[in-house]
Amino acid sequence: MSTALLTDHYELTMLQATLADGTASRRSVFEVFGRRLNGGRRFGVVAGTGRVLDALANFRFDQSEIEFLRLSKVVDDVTCDWLADYRFTGDIWGYPEGELWFPGSPILRVDATFGEGVILETLILSILNHDSAIASAATRMTMAAGDRPCIEMGTRRTHEEAAVASARAAYICGFAATSNLEAGRRYGIPTAGTAAHAFTLVHDSERDAFTSQIGSLGHDTTLLVDTYDTPQGVATAIEVGGPHLGGVRLDSGDLADVARATRAQLDAAGNTDTRITVTSDLDEYAIAALAAAPVDGYGVGTSLVTGSGSPTSGFVYKLVARETADGAMLGVAKKSKDKTSIGGRKTALRRLSAKGVAEAEVVGIDVKPRDDGDDRELMVPLVEAGERVHRATLQDSRARLQASLRELPASARRLSKGDPALATIYEED
Repeated sequence: MSTALLTDHYELTMLQATLADGTASRRSVFEVFGRRLNGGRRFGVVAGTGRVLDALANFRFDQSEIEFLRLSKVVDDVTCDWLADYRFTGDIWGYPEGELWFPGSPILRVDATFGEGVILETLILSILNHDSAIASAATRMTMAAGDRPCIEMGTRRTHEEAAVASARAAYICGFAATSNLEAGRRYGIPTAGTAAHAFTLVHDSERDAFTSQIGSLGHDTTLLVDTYDTPQGVATAIEVGGPHLGGVRLDSGDLADVARATRAQLDAAGNTDTRITVTSDLDEYAIAALAAAPVDGYGVGTSLVTGSGSPTSGFVYKLVARETADGAMLGVAKKSKDKTSIGGRKTALRRLSAKGVAEAEVVGIDVKPRDDGDDRELMVPLVEAGERVHRATLQDSRARLQASLRELPASARRLSKGDPALATIYEED
């Protein structure tokens, strides 16, 4: 399915005007960056790069797209003819998924003609802004959870395709599984789920429901025990499931208190290996508050798929350099109040101490930033001459995130609002 019309009207009207005046063919450099970290967070996490590359492969104006543009008179016939032959032939560099970002980080750089690059703006931003917001929230949740697994279960709280993308981003950031079957099919993410309250309510008794579930799914299943009275539900689960019952789920009440009471009830009956999973509007703060409670795992929904209060990353896509009449490249920048940009093609590295602790985000402007011997380059080639060259797996991205997090100073792991964990330093000739 073509992704070409997942864009804003003005991208194509800009193209039409520059085709007419000749500037569409100028070599140009566009960059994606964020001016600040939303919500007072100390770092952000990049996700969506792989989805951008997938979408770029399908960015084609086929007959149906061209027919729509002609009939709707979005652009003129000359522009429609140009779009019918559109193929991206430029280069793209960027931060791979699972990398951390800070204000000013050149998360993605597009080197192409103006015409080829400008019409990618909306598609790139819509993917990176969403997926990176989910990833940033998910990382805070998995950090708060520690060794306890988190399951993504927010599908019913967002758009159906956003749900799939959210599951993918959450998995990159350490979530163990998702409830979303399409995410499992499309991306190979482990899926999980057992039963909702409706399952209990359709049966004549809670005992009948639990007996049916165990009979169908086995003793390792997780029983939802709070449909009526939680202590009684736990007692019934123990009677039906016996000492080999896999788990119970708590979805209401003061979760810490209920978890402690449930653990005591299970242990007293000899169900010391029965797991306790908690759900019910969890976010990173609620997860952190449950650190001392006898909880074995978390199911997270609404807060995850809405970015836990920061549903977008605030990324922008700006022209930072363009070809002049004599063929040289000129840095260009926006000067608007509170919305400035910095001209010039950027490259970035993470400055590390001799002990491997991150100290700064160093961005070179038209030069490669100076590596003092301990530093790590951040940008990798994604597309070369129109051909995709980057194919990291989700497992690669999961590993990259964990390695990046290990580099951060301890203060970066605080959930409280604060300044970015790393300052961004610019270097130029």
